[in-house]
Amino acid sequence: MEFVYYTIAGIVLYLGSDWILNRIEISRGKRFEHRSVIFFVIILVLAVVSFRIIEHLTT
Repeated sequence: MEFVYYTIAGIVLYLGSDWILNRIEISRGKRFEHRSVIFFVIILVLAVVSFRIIEHLTT
């Protein structure tokens, strides 16, 4: 059952990271030059935190 939680979390993280990056760019007024790197950092931080929470809740 854990794989379902991780899969759902991954989808939510992808969509959430994209939304966060878009909000940052809108407030900044222009797109970042290295957008994919910033997206990766956002999703990485959120993934580590959320996966730790899932791990804690399922054990």
